[in-house]
Amino acid sequence: MIEIKDLYKSFGKNQVLKGVDLTIPRGQITAVLGPNGSGKTTVLKSILGLVVPDQGMITYQGHPLDKSGNYRHQIGYLPQIARFPDNLRVRELFDMIQDLRSEKSDISSLVENFKLQPFMRQRLRNLSGGTRQKVNTILTFMFDCELYILDEPTAGLDPVAMIKLKELITNRQEQGSTFLLTTHIMSLVEELADHIIFLLDGRIHYHGPLQDLKSLHGEANLERAIARILESNGDGSTKSKSPTHA
Repeated sequence: MIEIKDLYKSFGKNQVLKGVDLTIPRGQITAVLGPNGSGKTTVLKSILGLVVPDQGMITYQGHPLDKSGNYRHQIGYLPQIARFPDNLRVRELFDMIQDLRSEKSDISSLVENFKLQPFMRQRLRNLSGGTRQKVNTILTFMFDCELYILDEPTAGLDPVAMIKLKELITNRQEQGSTFLLTTHIMSLVEELADHIIFLLDGRIHYHGPLQDLKSLHGEANLERAIARILESNGDGSTKSKSPTHA
């Protein structure tokens, strides 16, 4: 579905991506892992066209990304930090996004699942961080998309909302959607992810099935397998793997 070849990106003197090559398989849940500053969000924003790489190519559905950004209508995006006008009411925000897309969506089941009915007339500035994240989640899933990009989707969510989010991700994958997500919660990765991409210092240190990563290091636990990569500190002892193309 997505091919990334030889991607480089610097912000000033800080080189964030250093020759990233990736294949994101269709219909799978791929987790992009790595410590803070490893380049995870930059990869996601490059796919979305929100960051322009210094070098390299990204293709989506076999076509290079075009400057019009029309391909983004096929993508649901949950940013790590979403900002909207604080004076808007929740209902007004949902209506505004549908008007911008010229597309209507029945969000009643999403609102019910995330218990947002009492907040629909409240202004965004009065919402807690967790409630804002629920609003952002509904915005991401209010349209059926081929690809969902989720950057730290569980931030601020209570346990019940996390269960609803996982069910939502699983249901959309069963309908054929592809997921690309970042998270620091390894239990979420173990429960949902099919493939793992591990970034460290702007380079890929593993790319392949989750189970293969654990087997590679002789670990039954994902956190311990990740710790092995960090212990090697990018010395080349852990080689990248490419998953089968979908």
